[in-house]
Amino acid sequence: MTSAEATATKFKGGSFLIEDTPVDSIFTVEDLSGEHKAVARTAEEFWKNELQPSLEGIWNHTPGLAVSLLRRSAELGLTAISIPEEYGGLEMDLPSALAVEEQLGKDASYAAWHGAHTGIGTLPLLYFGTEEQKRRYLPRLARAELIAAYALTEPHAGSDALAARTRADLSPDGKHYLLSGQKMWITNGGAADLFTVFAKVGGEQFTAFLVERSFGGVTSGAEEKKMGIKGSSTTAIFFENTPVPVENLLGEIGRGHVIAFNILNVGRLKLGALAVAGAKDVLAISARYAKERRAFGSPIARFGAIQHKLAEMTIRTYAAESVTWRSVGLIESLSAEVGILKAVEEFAVECSMAKVIGSEALDYVVDEGVQIHGGYGYHQDYAVERAYRDSRINRIFEGTNEINRLLIPGMLLKRAARGQLPLLAAAAKLAGDLPVILREAGGENEDEKLVRNAKRLALLILGLTARTFGAELESRQELSTYLADIIMDVFAMESVFLRSRKSWAANKASIAPEICMVYVRDRMANIERVARNVIGACTTGDERVKQMSVLKTLAGYDPLNSIELRAKIAARVLERERYPF
Repeated sequence: MTSAEATATKFKGGSFLIEDTPVDSIFTVEDLSGEHKAVARTAEEFWKNELQPSLEGIWNHTPGLAVSLLRRSAELGLTAISIPEEYGGLEMDLPSALAVEEQLGKDASYAAWHGAHTGIGTLPLLYFGTEEQKRRYLPRLARAELIAAYALTEPHAGSDALAARTRADLSPDGKHYLLSGQKMWITNGGAADLFTVFAKVGGEQFTAFLVERSFGGVTSGAEEKKMGIKGSSTTAIFFENTPVPVENLLGEIGRGHVIAFNILNVGRLKLGALAVAGAKDVLAISARYAKERRAFGSPIARFGAIQHKLAEMTIRTYAAESVTWRSVGLIESLSAEVGILKAVEEFAVECSMAKVIGSEALDYVVDEGVQIHGGYGYHQDYAVERAYRDSRINRIFEGTNEINRLLIPGMLLKRAARGQLPLLAAAAKLAGDLPVILREAGGENEDEKLVRNAKRLALLILGLTARTFGAELESRQELSTYLADIIMDVFAMESVFLRSRKSWAANKASIAPEICMVYVRDRMANIERVARNVIGACTTGDERVKQMSVLKTLAGYDPLNSIELRAKIAARVLERERYPF
């Protein structure tokens, strides 16, 4: 992975706030190698030849169909991308895994089957299993002989996973742990053969176990009646004195949270890729419909309001894609030094941002897709109606977007407190340098200036809230949410800016610069709005006047003709009848 390996490994999670990022260091989807594209084509052909003709059956839960398709995909290696060769896998890199996810993400129901099996179902064992556990289970998971699931959530413990009540008590002979309890919302729950289950040893120590359905005492509840992803399997799982051999303890007793949270980080990154896939699909459907549908004697694609929607759908998809693949590149470059698990942990903030930005971009795209279709978008005969329902779960999956918003500033400020990331020192220095900065004449590219000023505002606002509230900030969720929105906007702005420059250098016909111009200004306007709320909560009197003056200066920009730019973006989408990259 040449371009990702070229990414300077000096970058740490969150360091984008305090360091300049060279254009040639960012990894983008355009940097995928021939090998990555080859495995993506395999997944695309599987989608066209086998999945697409079977979708009706998947949605209607034709018995055994989804599992048989999962096993068919295993014959092509699509369930073994991340598994080492010694355990029957292909031992490919993270971009390969996400390239496959994106192709299979065109239908959210099947994507749930595949993603739960290859991701949260397999990765706990891959990352934390003993050699004996890996040899026993990974080859069978690679072949999809065993179907995997991840059992963390409980009826009374959703986002608060450590409040789990499922118990694991050592048997009198010391050979088994007896598991008792209930898990909820388990993807693949109706068909899984192997579960990663989190339980409290002795009712106290949160621990992970590898549990086979065949051990006994494991039953699945009825399939849940869901708003969307109806073709996926989602059930409760009940454990009644299930005897789990002691050798099936995964990791260490009392360290289950390490497994749970690290696996969720990977899941968040992959969900970002799946959201991008869904957005691209709905954009293509909407563009074709807009060209076909006529109103007032003209295709609705000629209407400015429709073009605005198509352009904004494209812009937000581009931003989500840029964030996701930049994060992949950061992880991949560091994993060569420290291993994939530590690399994912280092960039946990970026994984959360990919998840939130991606899921919210998809929600916007499907909502506007329905609107473009008008009344037909509300009808079940149209694909956009199903996409609208399917999309909604992504803001809940892998930790709600609210939880992820709390994690983003929380993790960064904890790293700062431990001396791992000099955020507050950088904020203090910036505050001291402000008089000179505010007198600068500029000379930078306008987009570059906006990105740089967005970083400055993020640091100043972080410093302001930290000084005002200190440790109390953790309990002020509204402020943490505002901080997260600013941080995400900065990361997305810079990702779009760097990718657009790289893209345009390679292809002067690229529409990326137009997307960048619109996006960075819209996000800066959002940063200004959110920062006003933070300043209002943190200051009074003269200090508020001072902070607002700085905000006005740094957030200011000259207007441009965004109507014309969006029309140009929409024209490219309509010409190609798809996402234009």
